[in-house]
Amino acid sequence: MVLNNGVKDLMYQPMKNPRQGGFNATYFIFVMMGLDNIGFVANMASLVLYFLFIMHFDLSGSATTTTNYLGTTFLLTLVGGFISDTYMNRLNTCLLFGAIELLGYLLLIIQSHYPEMQPKPCGKTSCVHGSKALLFYASICLVGLGGGGIRGSVPSLGADQFDYKDTNERKQLASFFNWLLLSITIGATIGVTFVVYVSTKVSWDKGFIISIICAFVGLLVIALGKPFYRVRVPGESPFLKVLEVLVASVRNWRTKLPQNTAELFEIRDHESVASGELIPHSNQFRFLDKAAVLPKGTIPRKWRACSVTQVEEVKILTRMMPILLSTTLMNTCLAQLQTFSVQQGTMMNTSLGGFQVPSACIPVIPLVFMSVLIPVYEFTFVPILRKVTGHPNGVTHLQRVGVGLVLSAISMTIAGIIEVKRKHEFVHHNHRISLFWLSIHYAIFGLADMFTLVGLMEFFYSEAPVGMRSLSTSFSWLSLSLGYYLSSAFVELINTVSGKYTKSKRGWLEGADMNKNHMELFYWFLAILSLLNFGNYLYWASWYKYKKDVMIDQEKLLKQWSGRIDESISTNASFISKQQQAPLT
Repeated sequence: MVLNNGVKDLMYQPMKNPRQGGFNATYFIFVMMGLDNIGFVANMASLVLYFLFIMHFDLSGSATTTTNYLGTTFLLTLVGGFISDTYMNRLNTCLLFGAIELLGYLLLIIQSHYPEMQPKPCGKTSCVHGSKALLFYASICLVGLGGGGIRGSVPSLGADQFDYKDTNERKQLASFFNWLLLSITIGATIGVTFVVYVSTKVSWDKGFIISIICAFVGLLVIALGKPFYRVRVPGESPFLKVLEVLVASVRNWRTKLPQNTAELFEIRDHESVASGELIPHSNQFRFLDKAAVLPKGTIPRKWRACSVTQVEEVKILTRMMPILLSTTLMNTCLAQLQTFSVQQGTMMNTSLGGFQVPSACIPVIPLVFMSVLIPVYEFTFVPILRKVTGHPNGVTHLQRVGVGLVLSAISMTIAGIIEVKRKHEFVHHNHRISLFWLSIHYAIFGLADMFTLVGLMEFFYSEAPVGMRSLSTSFSWLSLSLGYYLSSAFVELINTVSGKYTKSKRGWLEGADMNKNHMELFYWFLAILSLLNFGNYLYWASWYKYKKDVMIDQEKLLKQWSGRIDESISTNASFISKQQQAPLT
């Protein structure tokens, strides 16, 4: 659809083919994400040890490097979402970033294979310099960019296979995100067991070789599914659409809003209403409505006047921001399980019978829990909850996220208790407790992740404007990114502040000797913050108004506006005729 002044409005057009769409198309996506996550999640779990023992960062240096890497990776999902919304379709975006990821893996293989390309121990926070640093940072940046771009485009590619306006397909959409998480979980389980074992016990280069093979096969699989995908073509940049509303609001800030909101500018024709892309006016953030003020006798121009629907799209994104920010602390807690908890495992008894379990394999426990519980949740709890609540998904997206936030606080509390026990046994009895003590808080956090990640992804996709769905779905990964960055900031802040007040003048997390640190205090600090954050989340979740609560009544609007369309056309034609005799000012 195009405005009468040539400005594009609707950016996505489904390709019509009876073979396209539905669950048959998503099977290729499930396989691809499972294969790609074999290497991706193995790196999330074990790179902290690669940085510690191969790149020779110290304890906090390896932890912050890992969280900065993961934070950047998930931040780059916005790039994948932006490109797939604007320049390339989602399949091609995935293939592009998949190729970048393969190149990054290749560089990691080269550096991990040749000792002369690795730094020597130096006793400092970082020992990586010169050409070795260039190779190191280039490799992890390419892997991060590729992995982030894939995760910014693939979930939306899968969700596009279902029509959200159809009641039955809306239920299938909820199921899709559950099965997507299951495929990610299965791949992650293989990664943190087999690949991590190969990397830490055999050689790092062989672990990276397995990762690159799995990623390559995954790209082949998702490419083979092309004939079955319901593809949406890219359109105008969502960032520019948001910026256009903001600029128009500022330009019109002196303009008085009409008392009747029906006087605000909107594209009122049969095509726009029947397409279901119009969003009715809401009373939140009224200052943005100034962007939709169109003085009488003028025609709409870009950066001067925006439709009500375009303004409401920006309002939707604005309403999402507090939800996004309220979930970042949970991902700060997740970062500890992928850094300090893995380092804890190196100080524990890792034997299972006669087999030595790498500490980086411990995340397999929550993954196994999730692999079992996701089908149970989908086939048992969701049908029961549907009957109780009447909601097609059993519970709302935000209720599901809230459960995850509570579980993450419980997980951090237990993590601190286990660290107290580990250190007491080691220091006072020279006894290493079993690595599987860590499984308690890992398992609880696995449940938290099952609730929160899927809830966020479905929430952002279903609530987002049609032309911003890839970008919006990336917000769930953006929450991870902010959480990892916040973790790095907390580590530095805690070390700085605690170092000034402890008798030893040593920060809680400072140095390489974990038995002299106070990691349990850091865990409890995060647990307290998580509880406070949950209260904050409850406020914003109750404040949020779902888009479906204001779904547009198409038939009513068609009847209401049918008489206005001819009048509008006549008025515009008369005005344009006059403008041909006098230049616009």
